[in-house]
Amino acid sequence: MEIKPLIGLGGVLLAAITSEINDQVPNIALADIRGAMGISYDPGTWIQSLYISGETIGMAISPWIVPALTLRRWSVFGIALCAITSVLVPLSPNLEALYVLRCLQGFSGGLLIPLLMTAAVRILTPDIRLYGLAIYALTATFTPALATTLAALWTDLVNWRFIFFEAVPLCALAAACAWYGLPQDEPNYRPLELLDWRGLLLLVIGTGALSTMLFQGDRMDWFNSKFISILALISAVSIPLLLLNEWFHPWPLFRLQMLGRRNLAYGGIALFTFIIVSQASTTVPLQFLQQVAGYRPLQAHLVTLEIAASQLVLLPAMSPLLNRPQVDSRWVTLVGLALMLASCIGSAFLTPYWNRDQFYFWQAFQAVGQPMVIMSLLLMATNSVPDPSDGPFASALVNTPRALAEATGIWLFQLIGRWRGALHSNRIVDQVGLERWQVIQGNGVLPHNLPPLLPDGRPRVPNALEMLSRAVHQQVATLTTSDTFLILGGLILCLMAVVLVLPRRSLPPRIELAQH
Repeated sequence: MEIKPLIGLGGVLLAAITSEINDQVPNIALADIRGAMGISYDPGTWIQSLYISGETIGMAISPWIVPALTLRRWSVFGIALCAITSVLVPLSPNLEALYVLRCLQGFSGGLLIPLLMTAAVRILTPDIRLYGLAIYALTATFTPALATTLAALWTDLVNWRFIFFEAVPLCALAAACAWYGLPQDEPNYRPLELLDWRGLLLLVIGTGALSTMLFQGDRMDWFNSKFISILALISAVSIPLLLLNEWFHPWPLFRLQMLGRRNLAYGGIALFTFIIVSQASTTVPLQFLQQVAGYRPLQAHLVTLEIAASQLVLLPAMSPLLNRPQVDSRWVTLVGLALMLASCIGSAFLTPYWNRDQFYFWQAFQAVGQPMVIMSLLLMATNSVPDPSDGPFASALVNTPRALAEATGIWLFQLIGRWRGALHSNRIVDQVGLERWQVIQGNGVLPHNLPPLLPDGRPRVPNALEMLSRAVHQQVATLTTSDTFLILGGLILCLMAVVLVLPRRSLPPRIELAQH
């Protein structure tokens, strides 16, 4: 195979990784960014929320517009937009400009990620396509796990502005490789003549409202807020109308009829669930170490770096395994999900005394299980699209749920924190009050983990109340984190049930695609 197209594919890969870095690293370092820019908590939440909204829209329209403007031109445009916004975001003169630029940065990221699947399917021949899928899988497993290390590097050792500036040299290299290596087709402007304006408008309104509602709902007390209620109404009206419009449009953004292919439908469902669980495997331990042990990213990043480093070896290793006709990708998926389930169950037994050393063992299960799941689902989903002309539509169907998965995951973790955290907090505070009352009355023994009290109930040391408050906070954070891991385990069990009933057996691409 010629080296030139591989260079172009490498450029698209680098661009997709850069867009994921622009998403994940600022989220981890958001407190440092807010502090440096003088932004309070509530306005700061929109920095992440607007990125997700823009990314969702970009992922939906990018595969659709590729045939019109060609893969090379559209890739370079997305890379250039990513670089420009990355330079301007930390230089924003006011909050409004920051919001606009952050939304555009998310939009550029949404444009780039689907192009990686499109380019890999087009450039790589069936006998090496699995290696191209491993390249795409890097954006779902490697980059989110690497984000903590990069956040630690820029915030603690260099300068917070490099959280955004780091994208510039990566984009420059990616643009050069893409322009040199990607094939230059003749533009086909017919899709623009048939542009689904109604669907595009419904997409922007519906997905923007839905992602914003999921992200901001908990902070605004959900339907007690008029703003959230309006967003919910807009979503409930726009999204069904969007689906109805796409079903009948001659050149839709989403060719929903393709979901009749069981493996492609499974790919969308599985990738949506996988993104929620895999991102939680990095964010939940990190949040626990920050809340309970007081870790900074520089101290906690090794927990996630373990997953990131292993993907560079394990993802390519899955390719020769799945390339064997005797191997059923469904069983590989089940084994990978079982390993991820074991990681969640083992991590659920954490205590306030855990530090990063206790997470290493269970993170290893995640590191092995994730590439088994993501490679198998990509194999089954892409094999169900033998016609290259259907590639952009399949990419939109798979990647748009992926973008919504991030907003859904944030909603889920906020719900768990509020629901289970409030329950644990109330129970612990009630128990502390009861034990204190018993001590005051002389009917009980002072527990070893409570601050000593005088006979009249006053603490013996000035900072006893602070010590008690911290102990309660640690216990609540520990129990809530444990519940989060158990709920993630429940999601994995649901996905295992889907694997057993929905996808069909899929042979390696060199065999499966040769039959068409």
